[in-house]
Amino acid sequence: MLKKSTFFLKFLKPFKNIYLIILIIYIVWMIVFDANSWLIHSDLNDDIKSLDSKIEFYNNEIEKDKLEINTLNSTDGIEKYAREHYKMKKENEVVYIIEDSDSLKVKENE
Repeated sequence: MLKKSTFFLKFLKPFKNIYLIILIIYIVWMIVFDANSWLIHSDLNDDIKSLDSKIEFYNNEIEKDKLEINTLNSTDGIEKYAREHYKMKKENEVVYIIEDSDSLKVKENE
């Protein structure tokens, strides 16, 4: 029994120093409980990373839209867009639309 108590006292001896106790309390407070704690900072850093990836995505989309706007500013670009998306044609012109069999909607009951 005496050995156990002496071991326990040897273990607690560094904790008798008031500065060490204050330092440990301060570190625990800053990591866990403070308004600017390490836990909150890690969450905020994760949010920043996700927002940065969204910014990059939207900047790429803006560049794509600018390219499309530049192509639509010419009459050839408008004509090409109308032909591709709205299936428009010129007078006295025949347009054939060929679709693959796997892109057609087929009823399952037939």
